[in-house]
Amino acid sequence: MATLNVGHLLSLRRRTEQRGCGEARVAGILNALRSLLKFSREVLRLLALDPQQVRVPRIPKRDVVEVEQFLDAIIRSGERWEEVPLVRLRFRTLVEALLGTGARISEVLSLDRIDVDFQRRETKIIGKGNKQRPLFFTDRALEWIGRYVSRRRDEEEPLFVTRGEQPRRLSYDAVKNVFRRVTKRARLRKKVSAHILRHTMATTLLFNGCPIGHIKELLGHERLDTTCRYYLALDVRAAKEAHQKFLTYE
Repeated sequence: MATLNVGHLLSLRRRTEQRGCGEARVAGILNALRSLLKFSREVLRLLALDPQQVRVPRIPKRDVVEVEQFLDAIIRSGERWEEVPLVRLRFRTLVEALLGTGARISEVLSLDRIDVDFQRRETKIIGKGNKQRPLFFTDRALEWIGRYVSRRRDEEEPLFVTRGEQPRRLSYDAVKNVFRRVTKRARLRKKVSAHILRHTMATTLLFNGCPIGHIKELLGHERLDTTCRYYLALDVRAAKEAHQKFLTYE
């Protein structure tokens, strides 16, 4: 890391252009590099190039636009949340909670009302591998949770419940079709699911410069390489291509 300099960055940018990479792809590569440098400096305390020296091209934030399109297809801008059907408010709240935490759908649906600490903006969950970890909420997610809970007239403990005379904890099977319907209503080409929202949260953090080590903790990944494989494009196919291209003995 200490030997990396601006000249290497220029070389990297030149190679991406030679390969015909678009601005979005270049931005993704450079943002990943910035995150790695931040993690090396702030967490590992290594001598590394200042991440601010990595200049990232500006590209349209298509993910943000698509997220807003999806949300607007649930409750349109200008609609009063106090007046929309409770099932629509419930789904909007669920989506906001997923986007605001990056949690798995099973983790969010396992929450009880009492679990959410509005002051500390967090909760504790039992995640994958039966391990406890903290879950952090954005202010926006908490605002929608508060709206949904205030409209509830039942005394059930689960944060998300079904409608009817005997409400019970909401299941993912009960909302899978809602994701499909809202995606169609929003006229989005890409499939939107609870897992895609989790990826959207992580990708947004990465593009905004969040160190990859912090993203690992927020997602509840046990190993850093798991996070890197998903969000730094270090997959098996890329490794094979790199092996064939760069491994030469002279």
